[in-house]
Amino acid sequence: MLAGLRSVFAVAGVGLPVLSFLARLPAALCPIGTLLMLTELDGIGRAGVVAGMLWLGQAVGGTPIGRLADRRGHRPVILVASLANAVAIVALAGAVLGGLPVAVQALLAGLVGVTMPQVGPLSRTRWIALTASRAGGGGSTGGKELTGRALSLDTTIDEISFMAGPALAATVVVLVHPAAGLLLAAVLSAVCGVLFALHPTAPGPVRTGRVAAAGVPLVSPGLMVLCAMALAQGLVWGAANAGVSALSKQLGEAGMAGFVWGSMAVTSALAGLVCTALPVKRDLTVRLRLAIVAQTLLVAPLLVVDGFAGATLAIAGIGAAVAPHLIAVFGLGERVAPAARMGEAMALLGSGLIVGQCLAAVAAGPLAQAYGYRAAFGLSCAAGLAACGVALLLVRGRWFTAAGAGPVLAAPPVGPAPSSAASAAGPVADHRA
Repeated sequence: MLAGLRSVFAVAGVGLPVLSFLARLPAALCPIGTLLMLTELDGIGRAGVVAGMLWLGQAVGGTPIGRLADRRGHRPVILVASLANAVAIVALAGAVLGGLPVAVQALLAGLVGVTMPQVGPLSRTRWIALTASRAGGGGSTGGKELTGRALSLDTTIDEISFMAGPALAATVVVLVHPAAGLLLAAVLSAVCGVLFALHPTAPGPVRTGRVAAAGVPLVSPGLMVLCAMALAQGLVWGAANAGVSALSKQLGEAGMAGFVWGSMAVTSALAGLVCTALPVKRDLTVRLRLAIVAQTLLVAPLLVVDGFAGATLAIAGIGAAVAPHLIAVFGLGERVAPAARMGEAMALLGSGLIVGQCLAAVAAGPLAQAYGYRAAFGLSCAAGLAACGVALLLVRGRWFTAAGAGPVLAAPPVGPAPSSAASAAGPVADHRA
């Protein structure tokens, strides 16, 4: 089992996963940090508006940043975005503390979201380029397996960051200051985001030759199905989170919501590590269908929970299916997306998750307030059923065959040189599984 993890770490070392984890924390810290700060200082009404603008900015800005990274290379794009994001976060915190109008706060929150450097999606793109170079193009079974393991590990890191971020934000807000969560995000973006941008593994621009990356089609039926799956996953998360918050408030222990929700981080991380370490025995389309059916079944117990113990067990159970589902979604995204626009495709899937959470937050909150926490959990179950229907009806192998060979990201050599002289020199022909 450990051999699978070692094979991934051998590509770029342990430093890259650790750095990418720290660099993507601001994406998880900023929304909850904004909510907590504004709720504490100005009330929940303004908090929802401003945090909603931040989420909207993340969804809108993700794909353009991914596109720029494909065309210009990761280093300049992530560097500029990280520094701009840090400045925007500090400006947002200053606007709230200074009591500026809500319109100004919302505008700055949108700017924070738009400038988020998309470390998660671009980290996956980086692993794809690295494993393709190491495996001599990734066309062999060994190359596919190595890329799959790397994407599994990175998706697991993403899961941990988005579960740990809210807990970390809540802790520093309670112990330090209402603005501490946002200021911590600014420091992480300015330091770890810059270090991630400058890391030796950062790919250069797409090798286009005579073909412009913009001319390579991005949209395909398979990618649209995956976006629908990501959107539904975001809806499941957002509605369940709202239900947990409403349950905690009803029981008189609002602060317990973070601990209940954190149980998903534990089981999701463990499931992701197992997926990374164990050999792949089923095609990704089969694994996606199995994972989403399992998640749909595991969400159902939320309808009967009435206390913290039951809610924690149910949320932890859902986590066991979340990582395998997202690993399959992003793995299939790597398979169908054109190499010249891989960063853009990964950012598009990430935006689907964010839009789903945003829509769920808008719908589930009023439902829980009007009809109780079980109404929010019901929305989560409905989203799970919708995702299950999409997976069973539309996730078919014919839509998820490898995309045609095209321009690829120029990954710098990292670690021991590949044994094949052909793979060590010149561009890789095709790196999709």
